[in-house]
Amino acid sequence: METTIYKAVADAFVKSLGAPTVSPVAPFGTCFATKDISFSRIGPGVPAIDLVLQNGVEWPIIGANSMVQFDDVICLGFVDAGSNPKASQVGFVNGGSHPVTSITIGAHQLENNLLKFDLAASRLGFRSLFLEHDNCQNFRFTSST
Repeated sequence: METTIYKAVADAFVKSLGAPTVSPVAPFGTCFATKDISFSRIGPGVPAIDLVLQNGVEWPIIGANSMVQFDDVICLGFVDAGSNPKASQVGFVNGGSHPVTSITIGAHQLENNLLKFDLAASRLGFRSLFLEHDNCQNFRFTSST
């Protein structure tokens, strides 16, 4: 994320979660002790991060897609492009204050979400499989027709 966006998201997330932060695990900058976080079938019990798309449509990113766990530490799974010296290696080009894109949605955020691109109508459809008690491991990506 571009630096000002990352800081705004991280600050709001920390405030909403209400848990103390711990020393970060690189390349992530906002981390918590797992003992301070509840867990459920759909991942860590943390505030959803709502991406507001065109026409006000919201794409909620839930704990399973917003957090990355390292043993007893769990981190907000977004990277501040401005503080990452290897930014170009993780999908950012000239990150920080001069990024090519303001937000890059990574594979972790996309995991177990189905996306449908309607190019003719310039629309994006999305559906989380977690809320349907499913995941991509159960999908058969072949067709008998």
